[in-house]
Parts: sequence; structure tokens; C-alpha cells
Amino acid sequence: MAAFRIFGISLLFTVAALAVGYAHGGAKDLFLLLVLAVLEVSLSFDNAIINAAILKRMSPFWRQMFLTIGILVAVFGMRLLFPLLLVWASAGIDPVRAMELALHPPPHGALEFPDGSPSYEKLIISAHPQIAAFGGMFLLMLFLDFIVYDRDIKWLKWIEVPFARIGRLGQVSVAMVVVALVLVGTLLTHSGDERATVLTAGLMGLVTYLVVNGLSRAFRPPGVEAATAGMAVGKAGLTLFLYLEVLDAAFSFDGVTGAFAITSDPIIIALGLGLIGSMFVRSITIYLVQQEALDRYVYLEHGAHWAIGALAVIMLLSVEPRFQVPEAATASVGVVFVGAALGWSVLRNRRNARSAALS
Repeated sequence: MAAFRIFGISLLFTVAALAVGYAHGGAKDLFLLLVLAVLEVSLSFDNAIINAAILKRMSPFWRQMFLTIGILVAVFGMRLLFPLLLVWASAGIDPVRAMELALHPPPHGALEFPDGSPSYEKLIISAHPQIAAFGGMFLLMLFLDFIVYDRDIKWLKWIEVPFARIGRLGQVSVAMVVVALVLVGTLLTHSGDERATVLTAGLMGLVTYLVVNGLSRAFRPPGVEAATAGMAVGKAGLTLFLYLEVLDAAFSFDGVTGAFAITSDPIIIALGLGLIGSMFVRSITIYLVQQEALDRYVYLEHGAHWAIGALAVIMLLSVEPRFQVPEAATASVGVVFVGAALGWSVLRNRRNARSAALS
């Protein structure tokens, strides 16, 4: 019953979205919606685990805000308005004209109109390097900050122990991502303008992470460990809410750009990725919090962060079109890491239970 209550709203939104999609374009759009929803959930399962680790520190009020206002930002902000604003910023085409281009693409899936002007899909594809640089840097910082922290519980000890020792130097994660950005900017770009664009976007991703993460630390209750800093209220709750929204945005970059391999229709993308996919990701997040899954399966958070690290590397490499990885393979990486972490957690629990029974 608890699971039904949590996922019931997501199922209702799914039915509504499928009805709108069918009315919008018939059976073809209905199929596209289901494909996009599966893509979003598979790409964002690690996002749900990270969200759960943050959400359990928030008060019921801010959890509700995440499920209401947060879903509006996810659907209409990142999945509908963001691509339009991106076209505006990169090509100088206002959002209204961008929407017209999106709703009326060239015939036969072409990337250009008969007069040679670019389609909406082509404009989004041309903006991929700066999207990948921004999102990749943000997620790489998230991964490295986790891996260089000396935690009591470690999963892949042969890697995590040396990283934790290096982390004692302080700000080592910043130094590592800056080196990574310089390598990406110098080795994977083909012109001075592209290099400047990628480096600027990557630095903005780094600065965004440092600002948002710094605010979340500043408003953390004093003298309380991160694992028990629950029920953040007021400014602390607001900051964690904003952190979740920025984190969701960074994760959504991969799904939004990958969606254009399936369809360029902004309505279908918003419904499939946003209304169906994002709602299920949020339901999974709430379920993990209520079931205290991260406390019972202690390696889940580790697996999610390793999946994030892999996703960050994939995004940064995709600055060069030759190194773009299919969305199915990207999603599989996350599933493998999270699945392995879950399996390790189950084995750890069984060993602890046997030890307790023998003692």
C-alpha cells in the first residue's frame, strides 16, 4: 500500500500524459512518450539515489516543495523552456520562433529547411559542446567531492582509500576537474571559438557547483554531521531545495540532448522526459527515503556516485562528436554500478547477520 500511494500519482500523471500525447500525434507519439520515459528513468536512477540522500535531511515542507514546485521546474523549465532558451542564446532566435521551428520541422527528418536554414534539432545539436561541458564539470565535481572524502564505509576500497588520502590535501577535486577541463578544451575542440565556448561553459559548471554546494554547507546546522543533519528548515531547507533543482538540471542535460535522437517535438519531450520520467524519478526518491534504503543498503550511494562519475566522463568526451556514446549504453553504465552496489550491500548485510548470529 505504501508503494501504491507513492507511485499512484506518477501513474495518474502517466495516464494523463499518454492521453495528451495520443491527442497530439496519435499512436506514433504515444510510442515516443513511452520510449522517452524509459530513457529518463534509466538515465536518472542514480539521480534518485543522490536526491534521496539529500531529501532525507529536509523537513516535510521542503520535501513537498520538491514534489510540487520542483516537478514544475523539471517539466516546464528544463524539458521545455531550457531547449528554447538554449537556441535563443546560441543562435539568436527568440523562444517564440524557436517553438515554431520545433513544432514545424523540415520534412523527412532533415536537419535543414529547403532554403538552407537550420532546423530546431540542428540548433540544439550545435549547442551540445557547451551543454556537455557545463553538465560534465558539475557532475564530475559531485563525484570527486564524494570520492575524496574519508568515509567510514568504503565500497571499492582499492580506489576509494587512495582517493581519500589525496583528499586530505584540500581542494584536490577542484584541481582535478580544472585539469580535466583543460584537457577537454585543448584535445577535443577544433577551433579557437569552440575551445573558448567549451572552457567558458565548463568553468560556469564548476562555479555553479561551488556556489550551490557552498551555500548548502553554510546553512547546515552547526555541529551536526552530514549523515544526521535531518529536517533542514528555513534557509537550510531552501538551499537544499535549490541544490536539488540544480542537480536535477545537470542530470537532465544528458536526457534532453539524447531525446533529440528520438524526436525534436518539444511537447513530446516535455511530456515523456518531464511529466512521466521526472515524476517516476521523484517517486523513486521518496520511496528510497521512506524505506530508509540508503541506511539498509549502504553501498547504494557509492554506486550512484560512481555512475555519476562515469556519466560526467561520457558527457565531457562527447564534446568531440566521434566520442558520443549511445543513450542506451550511458543508461546501462548507471544500472551496472547501482546494481553492483545493491548486490554488495545485500552480501554485506548477510555477512553481518551471520556474524551477529554466531556471537
